[in-house]
Amino acid sequence: MSAPKRIWLTGASSGIGRSIAEKLAAKGHLLALTARSKEPLQEIAERFPGQILVLPADLTDASEVAVVGQAISKQWGALDWAILNAGTCEYVDVAEFEAAMFGRVMQTNVLGTAHCIEAALPLLRNGVQPRLVGVGSSVTFCPLPRAEAYGASKAAVRYLFQSLELDLALWNIGVTLVSPGFVETPLTENNDFPMPMQVSSEKAADTIISGIEKGRREISFPGPFIAVLKLIGSLPNALRFALTKGMARDAAKRSQS
Repeated sequence: MSAPKRIWLTGASSGIGRSIAEKLAAKGHLLALTARSKEPLQEIAERFPGQILVLPADLTDASEVAVVGQAISKQWGALDWAILNAGTCEYVDVAEFEAAMFGRVMQTNVLGTAHCIEAALPLLRNGVQPRLVGVGSSVTFCPLPRAEAYGASKAAVRYLFQSLELDLALWNIGVTLVSPGFVETPLTENNDFPMPMQVSSEKAADTIISGIEKGRREISFPGPFIAVLKLIGSLPNALRFALTKGMARDAAKRSQS
C-alpha cells in the first residue's frame, strides 16, 4: 500500500460517513473525524489506535470549524483529502410552508460546507494529490415534491463544487461531487415514502471511496436510478411536470400513510 493519506471527514458519526470512516481506517489511512457527537467518533478511534483525530464540532459555527482546522494543521500540517459529508434534510409541507426550514437546511448544507472549505483549502494546498470532496444529492437531477429546501441546498452545493473545480485547478486540487440516490441511514429511516433502489451505507461508502481513489469528478449511484432521474429532468418542463406531479401527496394522504 502507498503512504497513508491524511483525510478530514465530516458527518462521520453515522450513516454513510461512519461507513466511510471505518473503511478508510481499515485501509490504514489517517483520519480527522468531525460530527456534533463525540462518542461515536471516539468509538472508531478506539478501534483504530494512532490513526484517528477526534474533532467534534458544529459545522454551522465558523469558530468551531476554525478550531478543527487548526488542530489538523498542528497534527499533520496538510490534508490529502477533505470529504465534506455532513448534511441534513427536512421536507416541506406546502400547507404549512415554513421559511425558517430553508434557513436551517441552508445553514447546515451550504454554510456549514463553506466553513469547512475555508478551513480545508490551506491544508489541501500542502497535500499530496489533494482532493476536495462534497456530498450533494441525486435530487439535483430532477425536481421532486417536498424537496424544495433540501433540493435547493444541494443544488447550491453542486454549483459551489463545480465552480470551485475551475478555480482550484490553479493549485492542482481535484474536486469530486458525490450525488447519491437513496441510502439506508438514520436520516432516511424517517422517510414516509417509497425509496426505490435504496442501497446500504456500506455499499455507498465502497462506491464513494472507489470513485475518489480513481479521481472521478462526479460519483453518482445507483446507476439505473440516476439514469431515470436525469432522463426525466432533461424533458421539457410540461412533460416532466406531467410525469412527476403524481408523486405529490396532499395532507390527507400523508396523514393516512
